[in-house]
Parts: sequence; structure tokens; C-alpha cells
Amino acid sequence: METLIIIIFILGYLAITLEHNLKLDKLIPALGMMAILWAIVAFGIDNFTNWFDSAAHALIDGFSNFTSEEKHHLLEETLLHHLGKTAEILFFLLGAMTIVEIIDYFDGFATFKNYIKTKNKKRLLWIFAALAFILSAIIDNLTATIVLITILQKIINDKETRLWFAGLIIIAANAGGAWSPIGDVTTTMLWIGKKVTSGKLIEYLIIPSLLCVIVPVLIASFMKPFKGDLDIVEGEEVGAKSKYGPTMLYLGLSAIIFVPIFKTVTHLPPYVGMMLSLAVVGIFAEIYSRSQFSISHAIDDEGDDSHGFHSPVHKSLSRIEMPSVLFFFGILMAVAALESLGMLFIGAEHLKTIIPNTDVVIMLLGLGSAVVDNVPLVAASMGMFQEPLDDHIWHFIAFSAGTGGSMLIIGSAAGVVAMGMEKINFFWYFKNIAWLAAIGFIVGALTFMFLRQF
Repeated sequence: METLIIIIFILGYLAITLEHNLKLDKLIPALGMMAILWAIVAFGIDNFTNWFDSAAHALIDGFSNFTSEEKHHLLEETLLHHLGKTAEILFFLLGAMTIVEIIDYFDGFATFKNYIKTKNKKRLLWIFAALAFILSAIIDNLTATIVLITILQKIINDKETRLWFAGLIIIAANAGGAWSPIGDVTTTMLWIGKKVTSGKLIEYLIIPSLLCVIVPVLIASFMKPFKGDLDIVEGEEVGAKSKYGPTMLYLGLSAIIFVPIFKTVTHLPPYVGMMLSLAVVGIFAEIYSRSQFSISHAIDDEGDDSHGFHSPVHKSLSRIEMPSVLFFFGILMAVAALESLGMLFIGAEHLKTIIPNTDVVIMLLGLGSAVVDNVPLVAASMGMFQEPLDDHIWHFIAFSAGTGGSMLIIGSAAGVVAMGMEKINFFWYFKNIAWLAAIGFIVGALTFMFLRQF
């Protein structure tokens, strides 16, 4: 039975990895794999000898002696536990994504164009790298990449030049997301899963993440694509289309930054603070939307005038990427099935025997995240290692999974979205950008291993 479960997981994993070849959205195999795995666990629970207690982080003693009724009751409790933990992550992401979409509704991100006054390619590279690093830590690396490439398309006309800038933005965005509890899905998972605290995560990873960006950007700044000046595309408008754009930008970013503070003060899960932040941003969005109401706004994009005005909250919710949310749900619950049977715990013990050096294992995890999605890798590592809160191993996992994906264009959400927006060729990225990302990853990893001694 265990063998069948592993085979199904591997097949589902392959289908996720090869989504572009199969032309099948990765959420479909993720959801299918999750449902099939739990169904097999339910049918064969009387035959399993191990069960992992996620709350106690240990195998349950004497599980094989439990009655069938006791085992099924434990299954229901475990499934509810994992559903609750997964829902915490998903509602947190939904809140953050909605706030970002509300900012975009008011064209708030156009405010950043005001900071870009130079035509010098080298200076422009450093500006975009800095914006990507900072923004990704606040609004997550995926959203930061979308925002910056959108701005890039408005100010740089040459396609080849934009590709180089986009490649460095991916590296900077992934590095920026690694040191923030809300900067990347994987760091959010570790934070909500009580593996790291926001303060220690920032303390231990800010310098390695900075060097992970600075070294590749410094090398790239001496390369031919970033020499000389460029012709800035003259847009129709420099600022935001809405007069409330800058206000909503600063309000939205402040609301997201407020979430870790709320968690520290109240000790409530992060999604509670994110819902409060969304409510506050939503109130101002509705007020500002009404104040700019005019006859031309009376009929919305679908021709429905029933609301009398555009509701920014409704509009923003309709633009959220639900396929991504469902994918996270499927993959996290699928990994939870393996964890519940104790497979990850037992597998970790064998892995530690084969490769005693944990640092090597985690760096291999970083390399693996360049090939396959880092979400299931981190989800698996959370079940494999049982170290306490803020142990160095969790910070190293956050760094490796977050920045390792930059080595291939398909290795991170930021890379995939940039690939779609700029039609970046896989082999072009591998030839021109991958080696820069690899240097940044290695420098950052060595820096982390050096600094943790103090």
C-alpha cells in the first residue's frame, strides 16, 4: 500500500513538473493526487503500522494496536488538522493578493515610475534590482515581478535589453522574498507553520539575501547589455491614472507590513491580521471609488450597471489567481498524506544516514527547487525535519528554496510569470542568466553558513 502511495505521488509530481509539455495546468494533477492519496489512506488505514502526530512532531506509539474505529477517528482528526493549517496559508495569500489587486485597481504601482529618471542602463539595473528586492519582501516576489516588468515594458523599448533586465529582476525578487515572512509562499509556509519567527528570519537572512542580489548585479553591470544609455519610451502619463493611486499604494503596503506586527502583539495566526488589513484597505478603496464616480463609470466592463459604480474589492477579488491557490491546496494536502503515514519522518532518518551533512541536503534542496516547484519541497522538508522554532536549519531551507529557483526560468513563480510576460526562452535564460543566479546562490549560502557561527 505504501508503495502505491509513493508511485501516485511521483506520477503526480511529474505531471506538475511537465505541465508545459503535457499542456495540463498543474492544479489538476495536484488536486487529483491529493484526493487519490487520502482515499487510499482511508481505504487501507487498517493495514498501516505507522501514524505521525503532526502536533507532537512524532510517530504515535502502538498505532498498529489501535482498533479500526480508533484509526478512522484519528484519520478524521488528522485531516481536519492539516486542512486548518493549509487554510491558514491560503487565506493569508488570498488577503495579500486582494490588497495588491486593489492597489493596482487605482494604478498605484505607476507611482514607482516617478523614481526612474535616468537613461543610464547600469544605473537603471541597480534601481530595478533594489525595487525588486524591497518590493518582493513586502508584496511577495511573484507580484513584485509582475509590477516591475510592467513598468519595464513602459520605459524600455528594445526587446533584447528588456530580457536582460527581466532576468536580473527574477534573481532580485526571489532573493528579496527569501528574507521576509510574507515575501515568498515557502517562507510564509515556514512562518505560519511555526518553524521561523519574522524577527529571526530577517536577522539571519537579510545579509545572505543581499549578497545573493548584489554579486550577480555587480557582475552584470560590467557586461555589454548594461553599458551605455537607452531611449526611454515616452508614456502618456507618468503618474497614476487615479489621483488616489499613491495613497492606496502607501496604505496597501503599510497594511501588509502591519501583519507581522499584529501577530507579534496578539499571538494570533497571520491570516487574522491580513483579514484586518484587507478590511481597512477595502474601506478606503470603496470610499475613494465612490468619490471618483461619474456617469462614464455607471456601467462596468460587462455592461452591468446594477452596482452604480465599480466596486474595487469585487473587481480585485475577480482578478485573483485562483488556479495558484488551488494548486497550493492540492500539493500541501498531498504532502500531508505522506507526512501522516510517517513516510517523510522515516525518509528523513534514512537521508540523514546516507548524507550526514544537513547543509549538503539543504543545498541540494535549493538545486532541486530550480527544477521542480519549491512549494512541495518545503512542505516535504517541514515533515522531514523536527528541529525546534528558529533553528538554523529552517532559515537555511527558506534561503535555499527561495533563491535556488532563480537558476532556471521555470524554477520559481517569478520566473514563470516573467517567462510569460516577456516570452523569455528557456535556453536563453539558461545560457545568460542561470550562471549569475548560481553564483548569487552559492555566495549567499556560504555567507549564511559563516554568519550562523556568531
